[in-house]
Amino acid sequence: MQTLTIIRPDDMHLHLRDGGALQTTVPYTARQMARAVIMPNLKPPVVSPADALAYKQRILAALPAGSRFEPLMTLYLTDKATPALVREAKAAGIAAFKLYPAGATTNSDSGVTDLFKLIPVLEEMARQGILFLVHGEVTDPEIDIFDRETAFIERVMKPVLARVPELKVVFEHITTAEAAQLVCQSGGNVAATVTPQHLLLNRNDILVGGVRPHHYCLPVLKRETHRKALIEAVTGAKSHKFFLGTDSAPHEKAAKENACGCAGIFSAMTAVELYAEAFEQAGALAKLEAFASQNGARFYGLPENQDTITLVKQPQTVPESLPYCGGLLVPMRAGQTVGWTVRY
Repeated sequence: MQTLTIIRPDDMHLHLRDGGALQTTVPYTARQMARAVIMPNLKPPVVSPADALAYKQRILAALPAGSRFEPLMTLYLTDKATPALVREAKAAGIAAFKLYPAGATTNSDSGVTDLFKLIPVLEEMARQGILFLVHGEVTDPEIDIFDRETAFIERVMKPVLARVPELKVVFEHITTAEAAQLVCQSGGNVAATVTPQHLLLNRNDILVGGVRPHHYCLPVLKRETHRKALIEAVTGAKSHKFFLGTDSAPHEKAAKENACGCAGIFSAMTAVELYAEAFEQAGALAKLEAFASQNGARFYGLPENQDTITLVKQPQTVPESLPYCGGLLVPMRAGQTVGWTVRY
């Protein structure tokens, strides 16, 4: 039986939610990942170091006994952010600030309305060595939803990188050939996370044969040409600039299957297996370890993890649903198989 042993990965983009949700979300990530960068878009958002450290304690309290999982905390960037807040965050050990353009995705109502007014804050991030995590979409209603990432690159990302060239930026959950190209052509201060859904699915998987709400995420899935461009990016000559970030985002089944159909895919249950499937399909399994376990740690300035996990080439059937906050949670690939299994 084929096996693959890799350094234990890190998830550099993860939504755990809060309260009772942590009893479901935390254990699934902790059994696969050593560390995870925790997104701050709670209600209310995590906007201060005190908020982040309190949230971290709630996450740690939900860990299974004996787990050594480490949450890496972030702050939600708002229009009220100041250089002094950046310095306070640095002193508190906060890993990064997260940009949500106002209205771009789930719980982004408190997001930034004009990033260029926060240039002094970004300059202080560059001085302090705090990372800037970017949800890269414009929210102009005149821009087609499939073009929002590309428009963001031209309107926001390139001008900001020109204004603050030392800023260390992670272009989160990229979905387009244009985003992959920007990362490849930028300096060593720019990297990107890529999700399993954007490596395995395209927009047909949302719309063909009926609307599939559990495949709806933001940024939305794109054309097959873009999916292929992402595969080429994570396996190609500049693959060291790309790393694992699931953007695993749980929503109760009833919230996904209703008139508003909230955005988010819960992939944490079989995250490493899904990535292994994508890399295997690309004939690049040998590059999975760097993507999952080394590139992100290096960019964040963290040591590589000392333990390993082993994947077995053995199909597993993903459950149709999981208990979640009194309701149900539908995981990615629900009711279907994944070609690999992590040996626990």
